[in-house]
Amino acid sequence: MDGTDGTGGTAGAGVRTDALGLKGPRGWAFRGVTLDAEPGSLIAIEGPSGSGRTCLLLALSGRMKPTEGVAVVGEFKLPRHMAALRRISAVANVAGVTDLEPALTVGEHLRERALLERRFTGSLRELLHPRARRVHEARLRVDAALAAAGLDPETLPKGSRTAVRDLERHQEVRLSLALALLGRPRLLGVDDVDMKLSEAERAEVWEVLR
Repeated sequence: MDGTDGTGGTAGAGVRTDALGLKGPRGWAFRGVTLDAEPGSLIAIEGPSGSGRTCLLLALSGRMKPTEGVAVVGEFKLPRHMAALRRISAVANVAGVTDLEPALTVGEHLRERALLERRFTGSLRELLHPRARRVHEARLRVDAALAAAGLDPETLPKGSRTAVRDLERHQEVRLSLALALLGRPRLLGVDDVDMKLSEAERAEVWEVLR
């Protein structure tokens, strides 16, 4: 999890937890998690499959409700302010949550997400801007997100028209990061960063997150 937005926007959000836990129908997803991270920190959560890493990531981004302990992210206390936390956070590369559509192109994913961000999170003033200005601002935001994620569409087989099914694994991760960064989040949670990546690719992705 990263406490910065990566696009030069709003400052990051600090994360503080004390004995945080989440219990579901099948028992504890995680329990006893205590941490204190300043805004801008990079938090790496390690553990075997089934240890609750994804659930913890989703809880700290306001997408799952903890059942015990204390958690404060930015100025928001969980679970009371989960909805507000979701508005300032984003997640990437989370199976079943941020899955990419294999048949859609890179450009289609980016345009669709930029449209949704503008429509549902943009200010009224931004929505009233002339269409040409809105298109220009969306392009700038997309370019900034791609740069922050380290993804250059020109290096892809068909540029921005490359379908997701034709991307290499590390390119999929970078696209997922770029999509998350379009919302200029103060907190970014990224799951399974190391999965199916070579040692060199892992190093490159971690460098992006730093």
